[in-house]
Formats: sequence, C-alpha cells, structure tokens
Amino acid sequence: MIDLDPAAREVIRLLDGVSDDQMGDPTPSDGTTVAALLDHLMGLSLAFTEAARKATTEPGTSRAPSASADDLDPRWRTALPARLRELVEAWRDPAAWEGQTEAGGVTAPAGQIGVVALDEIVLHGWDLAKATGQPFRVDPASAAAVLEFTEASARPDNAAGREDLFGPVVPVPDDAPVFDRALGFAGRDPAWSPKR
Repeated sequence: MIDLDPAAREVIRLLDGVSDDQMGDPTPSDGTTVAALLDHLMGLSLAFTEAARKATTEPGTSRAPSASADDLDPRWRTALPARLRELVEAWRDPAAWEGQTEAGGVTAPAGQIGVVALDEIVLHGWDLAKATGQPFRVDPASAAAVLEFTEASARPDNAAGREDLFGPVVPVPDDAPVFDRALGFAGRDPAWSPKR
C-alpha cells in the first residue's frame, strides 16, 4: 500500500495559488491549459476513487479522465479538494489494493492502478505548480514510487503502453534528484517554464 495523502495534500495546497486569469495558460503537459489540467484532475480523482472501491460501470461508460477546459466544473475550488480527500480515503482500505480493478477503461491488478493514481496526482501536481509559478514539494516515498513507475514505463518493451501516458523521455543526468529523474522518464523537462 502507498499513502496518497501527501501528494493529494500538495495538490490541494496549490489550488489557492491558481488565479482565474491563469486558466488559459500552458502547462508542461503538452497542449493542456491550466483549466484543462484542473478538469483532468477532477476526472482522474473520481475514476481512481471508483477503482479503489471496485465500482462497476456498464461497458463503454467508464469515466475516463478528461482534459477539457470547457468541461471544468465552476465549483472546482471546493469540488477538487473533496474528491482528492475521498480518493485518499478509498486507497487507505487494504481491500483497494487487492484483486483486479479498472480505471479509465484499463483493467489491471489493483496495486498497479494504485501506483498509477499516485503517479497521476504527483505529475499533474507538478504540472499545475510549474504552470502557475508555485513551488512543488513531493515527499520522498512518493518521489521514489513515481520514479520506479516512470522508469519502468521508459523501457523499450513497455513502449506501447507508454503512448497514452507520457511523451518522449527527456534526458536527465543519472545523478539528478530522484524526482527530476522521474520527470524525465515521464517526458517532462524538470527545467520547464511557461513561455509567455
């Protein structure tokens, strides 16, 4: 089991630093604006909560996380923190980590889906921080888990499964901090800054 609370709390902390005039600004997630990223966080928090609870949906109706600025709930400032807290609580149940589950149309061992949930929160938290000019703090356990996941995804034999998750690997020195290496494997440049 991995504790998703530190990563979720960091994203919640960042929300107070997001201004309405930043909604159209770019993020490190290629082609995604701040508003679209927030919408994606709204969707993924719900999808991964359902995955932890092994909630079943009708075939073809899975709540795959979206990323649309047009779909962002105007109540996101209160709704997203509530969803993230609910996500954390759902994954604190040991049963969440057992058996198979589904998120975003993908069925896999629950433990793997839990790691993907952490990866999504951490990487998109960093995306949001960079896009809005805020510092981002990641706890050592989350950074190590994300590095393990992104490094594995960068192996040539995992190329097909990587396409929908990450961009091309960004070279980062082997002696760089753990999270910088995780970012590089996830196709993100640790030195990214908005081009205004």
